[in-house]
Amino acid sequence: MPLAKLKAMEYDLLLSKPMPTLRRERLEQYLHQRFGPAVELLAFGPIGQETSASALKQYGYGMPIRLTFRVGGVTRQAVLETMNPGPFGHEHPADRAQALLWDFDSYGRLSRHVKALDVGAFTSGGSLFSVAPAREFFVLTDWADGASYHLDLDRLARTGRLLPLDRDRARTLARYLVGIHRVKRRDPNLYRRRLRELIGHGECIMGLTDSYPARFGFITEDLLRSIEEACNRWRWRLRNRTGRLSQVHGDFHPWNVLFRRRVDFSALDRSRGEWGEPADDVTAMTINYLFFSLRRWGTLRGPFEVLFREFWDRYLAESGDRAVAETAAPFFAFRGLVIASPLWYPDLTLKVRQDIFRFIQNVLAAERFEPGEVNRYCEK
Repeated sequence: MPLAKLKAMEYDLLLSKPMPTLRRERLEQYLHQRFGPAVELLAFGPIGQETSASALKQYGYGMPIRLTFRVGGVTRQAVLETMNPGPFGHEHPADRAQALLWDFDSYGRLSRHVKALDVGAFTSGGSLFSVAPAREFFVLTDWADGASYHLDLDRLARTGRLLPLDRDRARTLARYLVGIHRVKRRDPNLYRRRLRELIGHGECIMGLTDSYPARFGFITEDLLRSIEEACNRWRWRLRNRTGRLSQVHGDFHPWNVLFRRRVDFSALDRSRGEWGEPADDVTAMTINYLFFSLRRWGTLRGPFEVLFREFWDRYLAESGDRAVAETAAPFFAFRGLVIASPLWYPDLTLKVRQDIFRFIQNVLAAERFEPGEVNRYCEK
């Protein structure tokens, strides 16, 4: 075996996360489900350390287990593989599920590759079950009553009349982010991963720039590339600020907030992981105050300027996180690429798109974001 692979296996073993005891009876129950009731498990355990005992204690995720069993008088062997939690995109259970589902789907399509017999999962009690028949996955959620927050912004753009409730709701949303962002996690690799994903994830900056036409008016490939390059420079500026890793929503925009009576609301559709940079959430919401105002008045003004400043002032005051203004730039660039997109917003005027792109470029060029300078950022 190559030395590099041995080192990787040693690393996996050092990081392996113990799971409940791997029991013979549960393995046999699973094999009965998969191969029929006549299966007899003869031995199981780490390769070269198999046993016929009733249990294997302190089994670690990522450690291959060889199973020797008899089916209809024929002795067979198989390897039960799991994936160890760790860096390199394996931090979350969904990451590991994705990789193992891909293994099952693809192994059999390559000449001379070992075949995948099944793909399954462990319960918290150590039982095994198959998910091989699945083709698409789904999530079932509770129903939440309420009206999308973007309807409030539509009304403000239509009437220009700010109600006390509008300010109350903006303050409530800012306080909500203050509360969830107080939950921190110490994991430098995960913070850096989230910055990588901001640049390279298909739903984020590079996915968005690739979705633009080769040329769309003033929007050229050179312009999009320059924004990507500036964002990557920001990634290098931020990558060591790992103490900022916080609980986040990940897609906190007006269409993902449902308000009921007064300031009672529910949040929907958090995205791309539980942990990240707080600026992601703050920019996702506040850029929409700018967006609605640009479409209505061509500048940040009136009720939307009040709400923009109200949100930022409340967040900064109650979180004490002055550094969020030092980390906001690439996240504003991401959200700006969304709202300027001809794919998502085909009917925007040329001037609004130009203002958004000027905002992106000027914010990326500044040392820190200043909430009181938004209109200047939109200028040439």
